[in-house]
Amino acid sequence: MGNHPIHLETPLSDQDIEILKAGDRVTISGILYTARDAAHKRLIELLEAGKDLPIPVQGQVIYYVGPSPASPGRVIGAAGPTTSYRMDPYAIKLMQLGLKGMIGKGKRAPEVKEAMVKYKAVYMAAVGGAGALMAQAIKEARIVAYEDLGPEAIRQLRVENLPAIVVNDTLGNDLYIEGQQKYMIE
Repeated sequence: MGNHPIHLETPLSDQDIEILKAGDRVTISGILYTARDAAHKRLIELLEAGKDLPIPVQGQVIYYVGPSPASPGRVIGAAGPTTSYRMDPYAIKLMQLGLKGMIGKGKRAPEVKEAMVKYKAVYMAAVGGAGALMAQAIKEARIVAYEDLGPEAIRQLRVENLPAIVVNDTLGNDLYIEGQQKYMIE
């Protein structure tokens, strides 16, 4: 792991994703989208009904966050990650459509990790407990779908140098498993 994070600009290509390895620190700039389980459920229902999605998925990154309300003069409130396994039932379908990155916290299901290898996508951990730090990287935020979901509405974020750590890469590596093994006593 080098000293400098790898800088990513959205939308992401397969080539952008293939160079990333579990354990790499990254910074992300550009547009990304927020969605939690209620929004994911609606996206998949639209797909199953043969309808278009309200957001582009190809080359995109989804941040699993339900930000707190913005205080006066701020773009967004605290924007710490939510637990990712709740998105596992929906993530594979979105990767099939070209989703390249997911940001959250916690482990992913084996079938989701397999799909990341197959469809060339990565899962990144946001810096846990640093919702305020994450919010500083968010320069613009606007609701683009499902306003009725409140904090769980889908937002389009414009970010500059949003920090994250690659957990699952396109080779099937898992930082959480490797990290534990590294410190186990034989």
